[in-house]
Amino acid sequence: MAPYSDPFYFVLLGIALIPLVIAHSFGKKWMGYQVVLTIAFLWLTFGGTVSIYALLAFGVFETLLIKAYEHYRKKSNATWVFVIAVLLSIFPLVIVKGTPLLNPAHPESILGFLGISYVTFKTVGVIIETRDGLIKDVPIREFVYFLYFYPTISSGPIDRFRRFRKELEAPLRADYDVLFGKGLFYIFLGFLYNFIIAHEIDNLALHRLAIMATLHPSWLTMIGSMYAYGLYLFFNFAGYSLFAIGVSYIMGYEMPMNFNKPFLAKNIKDFWNRWHMTLSFWFRDFVAMRVAKWIMVKGWSRNMVLIANVGYLTSMGLMGFWHGLTWYYIVYGFYHAGLLIAYDAWLRFKKKRKWKIPDNRWARALSIVITFNLVFIGFLIFSGIPNYAIMHALHMRMQLPNF
Repeated sequence: MAPYSDPFYFVLLGIALIPLVIAHSFGKKWMGYQVVLTIAFLWLTFGGTVSIYALLAFGVFETLLIKAYEHYRKKSNATWVFVIAVLLSIFPLVIVKGTPLLNPAHPESILGFLGISYVTFKTVGVIIETRDGLIKDVPIREFVYFLYFYPTISSGPIDRFRRFRKELEAPLRADYDVLFGKGLFYIFLGFLYNFIIAHEIDNLALHRLAIMATLHPSWLTMIGSMYAYGLYLFFNFAGYSLFAIGVSYIMGYEMPMNFNKPFLAKNIKDFWNRWHMTLSFWFRDFVAMRVAKWIMVKGWSRNMVLIANVGYLTSMGLMGFWHGLTWYYIVYGFYHAGLLIAYDAWLRFKKKRKWKIPDNRWARALSIVITFNLVFIGFLIFSGIPNYAIMHALHMRMQLPNF
């Protein structure tokens, strides 16, 4: 059963969480029950399929890799060993993403399981922060629970080991009742987003636009589909994120938020500070900033504009490849890199010309409208249907990518 896929899943989840909520009301974290609960729902999700073996094998492989690198890091810190560790960590994900290209007849890899991208980001983050000396040790029990933390394993958010470990080792929060209330609120908000708004957009807008596109393909139907798909993508994905965050809160863990009113962003940088935040911050911290630092340390360039642009192209390009080795995902990544580069150029242009744009509600509204439409053009690319001549395939493509 896919996590958060239907109301019956929430019935089972609610019943399973009752003993934990009671324990928390008495100030007990009851870690033994949390582990049993995690195993039970992982089995509910993956049991009876080959995915359960892929999930277990992935965990064993990554745990051994990280413990080996932790042991090595205490003695030395060679760059080539770090690079090998990172490449080995992402190797299962590369195989899973590359299988559809290598074997189109059987696109599903035996190494794949729901959420492999998110747990891969977790493991790579641990390796990088171990290299930096921010993580001194990685206890196996804490790491395995962090890796397999079931509320977020399928849809994120992407947590950081240091933050999670601090909560895991700390006593139960004194304001658990507040956390519990927020958790319930986020779950019900997720129901609104996912099972009502996204469902209605899919049934009413996308379905009708697919019929119209098949019978009378036009730029109008393409534009309508662009907006409908972008809204569907947000409410569907944000709904799943809210489910994961809400359940985590009820379990006593304050997971980072994933969305913060992204369609009110005033510019493209502001958008990426609001949209899928744990992913964008991960690429910012572990890709863009490190590429910039690497270029400066190597002395390849002192041109900060060039360095920033290379960081955008690298991080957003990799984000596109991560979504899938398909042209529209890759173009989507570089499209956003281009928007970020163009926005920086616009800021430099204004500064050089000493332009002062009024900071009032009309200027802010205009910037939101411009950003909104640029973002939705990206969603059109992401959907894989920018050519109205092939829009009869619309309804088949209007779904979240397989993360």
